[in-house]
Amino acid sequence: MKRVPVFSLLIFMLLISAFSCSGSSERKKAASVPDSPAKDAEALPARRLIEVLSPADNSTLSCSETIIFSVSEAAANSRTDSVQVWVNGRLHKTVSSLPATTEIPATGIPGRLSIRAVAFSSLSRPQTVTLFISLLSDINPVIYRYRVVRSYPHDRRAYTQGLVYDSGFFYEGTGQQGESSLRKVEAETGKVVSQVNLDASFFGEGVALLDNRIYQLTWTTKVGFVYDRETFREINRIYYQTQGWGLTTMGDSLVMSDGTNVIWFLDADFNVLSSVEVWDNKGRVENLNELEMIEGELWANIWQTDRIARIDPHTGKVLGWVELGNILPREEQSPETDVLNGIAWDAVNKRIFVTGKLWPKLYEITVAPQSRN
Repeated sequence: MKRVPVFSLLIFMLLISAFSCSGSSERKKAASVPDSPAKDAEALPARRLIEVLSPADNSTLSCSETIIFSVSEAAANSRTDSVQVWVNGRLHKTVSSLPATTEIPATGIPGRLSIRAVAFSSLSRPQTVTLFISLLSDINPVIYRYRVVRSYPHDRRAYTQGLVYDSGFFYEGTGQQGESSLRKVEAETGKVVSQVNLDASFFGEGVALLDNRIYQLTWTTKVGFVYDRETFREINRIYYQTQGWGLTTMGDSLVMSDGTNVIWFLDADFNVLSSVEVWDNKGRVENLNELEMIEGELWANIWQTDRIARIDPHTGKVLGWVELGNILPREEQSPETDVLNGIAWDAVNKRIFVTGKLWPKLYEITVAPQSRN
């Protein structure tokens, strides 16, 4: 028997090893690729099971309308076993045969409504179809015109953000970085009898009186101040997660706007009690600013307009619009004159006051429905 040279033997062993590793690698690759389609239904892509026939996604209805919800199988072979219908996160109905139609009762409250249909089938995963409906207010708002009863002097340098009347005085919050303040102003003369200035880092916003305290918001810093009503001494700070715009009271609660169409109801420590969205018969009403409760209605300045919305605080429906165009005569305006902002209510004498940012006058007004010809 011939002896194999050592060098040749080493070469041969290396070739065997390389071939073996290559084969092992190929086997691993082959093992990782399925040789047949998965038979488990859960591993298959879910086929389209259902089709919502009505209502259409992003459609608009009145909040007093009953919604007709209709659903069918997407194809003859969909094999849908049942469909759950969820409305605003709550199970409304389960149907076991398709096509099916169910009535969703009118909510009576405007806002965005979500409808979710969850289809179940033994052949695939559950499938969800979600759509949203805008529910408009079912009230046609009354248009009100104003009449000026009397005008009062107002500091033209006051960038009015909040206004409250009580016992012959206005409590006024002013804004602008470095110029924000809380003031007690003599109504008849416009004289400032008490004032506290905010730190330059704060932009002052709405104010409200509750018991023996004055509350004042700031715009984007998410902090507000609580003062002793008599001394204007700061006694507490409050914190919130939105922007601070307007502030008033309803009973023992504080009512706040944040520049959107949402109104927040808060306790004295600024814990959120509830909220409501404001809509009229055309859509959501944004830019809610300075607030005032007047005989059960929430009045709200609409930022950058000469309009005040009269709102049902329980439903968010706009009951009417107070049109205040041209209330500040052109000759009283200056280049710095800004928008209408500031509503105050004298509950004892039933008087309404309005003013604006950097206005030289504050007006006592009455309002009446616009006559229809």
